[in-house]
Amino acid sequence: MSQQFDVVVIGGGPGGYIAAIRAAQLGSKVACIDEWKNSKGGAAPGGTCTNVGCIPSKALLQSSEHFDQASHHFADHGITVDGLKMDVATMVARKDTVVKQNNDGILYLFKKNKVSFFHGRGSFVKAADGLYEISVAGDKPETLLAKHVVIATGSNARQLPGAAFDEKQILSNDGALALTEVPKKLGVIGSGVIGLEMGSVWRRLGAEVTVLEALPTFLGAVDEQVAKEAQKIFTKQGLKLQLGVKIGDIKAAKKGVTVSYTDAKGEAQKAEFDKLIISIGRVPNTIGLSAEAVGLQLDERGAIVVNDDCQTNLPNVWAVGDVVRGPMLAHKAEEEGVAVAERIAGQHGHVDFNTIPWVIYTSPEIAWVGKTEQALKAEGRSYKAGSFPFIANGRARALGDTTGFVKFLADATTDEILGVHIIGPSASELISEAVVAMSFKASAEDIARICHAHPSLSEATKEAALAVDKRTLNF
Repeated sequence: MSQQFDVVVIGGGPGGYIAAIRAAQLGSKVACIDEWKNSKGGAAPGGTCTNVGCIPSKALLQSSEHFDQASHHFADHGITVDGLKMDVATMVARKDTVVKQNNDGILYLFKKNKVSFFHGRGSFVKAADGLYEISVAGDKPETLLAKHVVIATGSNARQLPGAAFDEKQILSNDGALALTEVPKKLGVIGSGVIGLEMGSVWRRLGAEVTVLEALPTFLGAVDEQVAKEAQKIFTKQGLKLQLGVKIGDIKAAKKGVTVSYTDAKGEAQKAEFDKLIISIGRVPNTIGLSAEAVGLQLDERGAIVVNDDCQTNLPNVWAVGDVVRGPMLAHKAEEEGVAVAERIAGQHGHVDFNTIPWVIYTSPEIAWVGKTEQALKAEGRSYKAGSFPFIANGRARALGDTTGFVKFLADATTDEILGVHIIGPSASELISEAVVAMSFKASAEDIARICHAHPSLSEATKEAALAVDKRTLNF
């Protein structure tokens, strides 16, 4: 006999598991279906983010940062390290442990919130009598009935035509996180977030990293001033950046990968790498969902079509996260998951795309929220800009990391904060103050008037806000 639920969530990533928990908190009988497996075949909820994305990449970034500090910066503190070496297998094992801790944490949260978890692939069977029949294909096949369905099936790495992922020589983010040794020469196609983060990990550990980017500009979505600073810093660190290239043939062999391409000058080039990471974006994952069984509408990219409230063309069917429009960010998926659960319960969940922060976890970190300066110019919006360098910040000097700056953009008339852009130490943490401020329609003057602890990196945020009115105190 089929089990019936008020809400069935298909997908246990950030959008899915959060939607399931919030719906259960609001009194619904909830089930969540997820098919991720760990190396032993057990359930591994958390989606791409937990298993082969946000969490494991940050674990490796932390390990590689420690190695880099020990290699190049400990001596500045009077610390001598003899015989320094990196055990990649131990590093990867630690990463796997961190991932499992997060997997287990989600399973615990399901139990705590009385969410029924089903391990397998969820797909539509049919709609009848105001309910949706959902099949669970796995070790223990099930059939569920749902009044509401929330689709949170995430995304997959986009493949480059003619260069299928084998996860041995040609790697997606999955393979890039599972390397067992440091490649001597690592190629990265695409200078997006994933490519830069993975390139940073292996560069710190000694790999010679070359990034091949088709676009003529570096980090086009980032504020231009920040992108130029990042390009300068990454190049100085040893990352080889080639922009405006056109990729040709890619040939994989047992000992490496050969990439033929045309450079920005139109000249034919050929590069040989031990490993090649392809990071050219991600595509919505609707494979195996059987959308056609119930007439669920998809767009030309394969994304599920939704309105501003994440409602699909079907009654009581919702979709959130990477599988719908908007930025493919874990925290965006979480916010949509909460909002949908609240809408199902008759509340008024809300997500403001204008105050969703973005972070690139390189060294230095890059983080921003709101409009870039080039976007404001294109809109013809009158604005004021102010920035403050970390080299003038006492805490940054004490940390030994004075790279980068904080930049504020505010309306020329009202002083409302329109965007904040940070490149430097702990940018991922510092950006939250800007998100809060913008959510409350704060002005740059508001931040400038708030007392910030001394010494702290956050003082750079205050000083950048002061700089909008050309009255910095420490620079």
